[in-house]
Amino acid sequence: MKISLNWLNKYVAIHAETTEIAHALTMLGFEVEGVEQTGLAPMENLVVGEVLTRDKHPNADRLSVSMVRIAPDSEGKQIVCGAQNYKAGDKVLVALPDAVLPGNFKIKVSKIRGVESNGMMCSARELGLGQDHDGIMILQADAAVGTPGHEALAQRDTVFDLEITPNRPDALCHYGIARELGAWFDEPVGYPKILTHSPAIDEAPAPEILESVTVEAPIDCPLYTAHLIAGVKIGPSPTWIKARLEAIGLRSINNVVDATNFVLHELGQPLHAFDAKKISGRKLVIRHAREGEKLVTLDEKERVLAPGMLVIADAEKPLVVAGIMGGANAEVDATTTDLVLEAACFRPISTRRTSKKLGLASDSSYRFERGVDPSGVLDGARRAVDLIIELAGGTLVGPLFKCGSEPVTLKEIAITPGFVRERAGYDIPDDEIRGALEALELRIEVRADNADGGPVTWLVSIPSFRGDLDRPIDLVEEVIRIHGCERIPAADVAATALPQADDPVAEFNRAASRYLAGQHFHECVNYSMRSAAEVAQWTSADAAKTLALANPFTEEQSHLRPTLVHGLLDNLRLNQDRGTDAARLFECGRTFRDLGGKMVECISVGFVVRLGAAGAGWLKRGTADFYTAKNHLSILASVAGVDLGGLAVARVDATGSGWQAGHSAVFGGIANGFDAECGLLDLARTRALGIEGPVLAGIVSATPATLESGTSRSRYKPFSLLPSALRDLALVVDAATPSETVRREVQKAARAASAGKFDVDGVRVFDVYAGKGLPEGKKSLAFSLSYRAPDRTLTDDEVSAAFNAAQVALEAAGHSIRK
Repeated sequence: MKISLNWLNKYVAIHAETTEIAHALTMLGFEVEGVEQTGLAPMENLVVGEVLTRDKHPNADRLSVSMVRIAPDSEGKQIVCGAQNYKAGDKVLVALPDAVLPGNFKIKVSKIRGVESNGMMCSARELGLGQDHDGIMILQADAAVGTPGHEALAQRDTVFDLEITPNRPDALCHYGIARELGAWFDEPVGYPKILTHSPAIDEAPAPEILESVTVEAPIDCPLYTAHLIAGVKIGPSPTWIKARLEAIGLRSINNVVDATNFVLHELGQPLHAFDAKKISGRKLVIRHAREGEKLVTLDEKERVLAPGMLVIADAEKPLVVAGIMGGANAEVDATTTDLVLEAACFRPISTRRTSKKLGLASDSSYRFERGVDPSGVLDGARRAVDLIIELAGGTLVGPLFKCGSEPVTLKEIAITPGFVRERAGYDIPDDEIRGALEALELRIEVRADNADGGPVTWLVSIPSFRGDLDRPIDLVEEVIRIHGCERIPAADVAATALPQADDPVAEFNRAASRYLAGQHFHECVNYSMRSAAEVAQWTSADAAKTLALANPFTEEQSHLRPTLVHGLLDNLRLNQDRGTDAARLFECGRTFRDLGGKMVECISVGFVVRLGAAGAGWLKRGTADFYTAKNHLSILASVAGVDLGGLAVARVDATGSGWQAGHSAVFGGIANGFDAECGLLDLARTRALGIEGPVLAGIVSATPATLESGTSRSRYKPFSLLPSALRDLALVVDAATPSETVRREVQKAARAASAGKFDVDGVRVFDVYAGKGLPEGKKSLAFSLSYRAPDRTLTDDEVSAAFNAAQVALEAAGHSIRK
C-alpha cells in the first residue's frame, strides 16, 4: 500500500526526515518496501506563463498560435500549441528554450508548420506528473507569472510503499497510518472534518432516484446504506485531488469516482457510486447471485457468477459484485446527473471466497477481506458526500436508506500497569503506559484501589477499528510498540539446554541419508504434491479422495503424495534423458496415507535403482535384485528402531499396486505405525514413462510416534570369539508359503528349545527344492541353524538336545520334517 507524506500531513504534523519516518513505520510494525520521491523537481527554464491571445494556426486546423507572457513586465512570446483546453487569460506552465524535460527532452526554438515557436506549454505527462495528456496543465488563476514551475505546483511528495499485515485493516488508509505516526511522534491527530449530516430514514422518498433498498442476505451484508445526491455535474477533478491520487499510483477518472477513491484511501471505507437512471425499477437488492447470471465488470471482462456470490442488483440484473467491483451497466459517466452512493459492511469470508473464485481483486476487496470498521461506514459515506458536492455540485436529498445495523464490536479489557511491566520484562512508568494506549485512541477508565490495597485496574475500551486486540497481552504489545522496542534495556539471555540433541524424525532422516549416500545413492528433493492420475495408480479411489487438496494450484499438484516413488522416477528419467550416470537415487520426505478415511502423515525414505544402467568398466559388477533391496530396507528399518525380520511379510501378487506382481513384498502395515515395501516396480508403468530397463525400489514409512518410541542410540554388544555349532533342517511346506514365514517359525522353535542356555545365532535358508520325490503343490525348504555360547564351546550333546527339541516342537505345530 502506498502512503503520501503530503496527504498524511493533512491529519498530523510530522516534522521529521524521510529516513526517520521510514524507521518509525518499521518499528511500528509496517515494513517499508520502498520510498519514492514524486512531483516536480526544480527545473531550469520552466515558469508560470499567462496566455494573452490565442489564434488559429494559418497552416494547420488543430494547432493554435498564442502569445504567452512569461515575466510580469515582459511582452508575450509566440508559442505554437496543439492543445484545445485553454483560452486567453489562463495561467499555464511554459518550458522555455534550453529547458530539459523528463526523458531528456530538450526544448529549443523551432518552426512548426512555418510558424516560429519559442517554447512549449506543458501537459502533466510531459512533466512526469501523471498520465493526463489530453490537454495542457491549467494553473490556479492567482499563480504569479514568472514563478518557477516547481514552486507553482508545490506537488513534490514522498511516497512510502508499505506492507500491512492482514490483522491490521485499520492501517490500510492514510488516517490509520497518521494515527500510528501521531502516537510515535507524540503529535495530535485531526480527523477529517465532516459537514454533511445524513437525512432522516423516514423522510419522504425520492422515487425518481431510488424507491427501496432490500437486503436478502443479512449474514453476508450486516449493514448497507445508500445516500441520494441529485443534480451533479460529471467532469474532471481539480488538481489537488488528482495530485493526491496520482501520488499513490491511481489514475484520475472523474470528480465523482475520484471522490470515492479518495475516501477509500483516506479513511479505509470502500464506496460505490451508481448512476441512478441505470437502476432498473428504482430498486436495489443485496442478494446472492443466481445460476447462470453474468456481469461485465468495470475492467470490461464478463464474469460468470455462481450461487453464493453476493451481488448488488436492481429489479432485473446484477449491478455490482458486492465489495469487489462494479459493473459497466451502472457506472457513472458524463451523462450522470443523479447518484446513489453505497457504503456498506460485508462479511470478510464472503468477499474473500468470491474474489478467489472469480480471480478478481480490487482495492475494495482487499479491505473488505480483512475487515472494514463497521462504525466508520456512515462517516465514510458522509465524507464522500461532502467531496462530491464540493467537486461535482448537486444536493443531498432524502431519505437515508439504511438496512441492518453496525455489528457489536466494542470490547473492554481489564489490565494493570504491573501486568504490562511484568510481561514486558522492564520498567515502564504508569504515565507512559497510559500515554501509549491513549495515543492509539484506546480509552482508559481507572478503577479505584481495592479495599485491601491491591493494584489499580485499568478498563481499556477497544474501538471498533482495532478488531485485532482481544487479550491483555495484546495491549502489552501495543505499549511496547509505541514506547519503542529500541528502549528495551540490554539483559543477559538465559537459555535452557534441550534434553536431547535433536528430535527423532531429524535423527532418522539424517541416519538414513548418511547410510544411502554411503551406498552410492544420490539424494533428491521433490514436491510433496502429485497429480490425481499418479495417486490413483498407487492407491484406491477412496484413498485418493482423502488425499485430494481442496484448492490445488495446478492439476499436476492436486493431491498429497502417498509414496516417494513417483518423484524419484521423474528424477531417474531426467538423468537418463540427459545421459548422466545417476541411476541410484533416494529421497527422505513426508508421505500421506489413507487409514480408514483418515489421512496419516508418515516419515518416509525411498530409493530406486535402474538396473542395467552401469557404465562401461573393466570389471563387471553383480546385478542388484530383490534381496539387495531387502537388505537396504532392513538397515533402514533398524535405523527407525524396527526389526524387519519381526514384521509380517506378504508377497505382492496383484497387479495395479505399483509393484511388479510376484517380484515384490510388503512388510508390516502402517496401521501399526510402520511398513516397508521393496522389489521391482511395475514394468509396464516404468516402460510407459520411457525408463529403460527394470527399476528396483524400496520404501520405508513410519509415523512420527513410531520413530519417537522406537529410535534409540545403538549400543555395543560384544561378539563371541568361540566357534558356533551348525545343524541343518529341511521342512516340507505348501509351495505358496513364503520361506520367511517358515524361517521365523523355525527360529522361534529353536530359541525356545535352547531355553536361554545359549544363543541361536541365526537361521538361514540355504536350499529350496520342488519336484521329483515331493507331493504336488509342495516344496522343501532347507535351513541352517547356528548355535553359539558367549562363554564356552558348545558340546555336541547339548546342541543335539536343543536341535531335537526344536524338531519335536515343529512337528507338533503341524510341520513335516524331511529326513
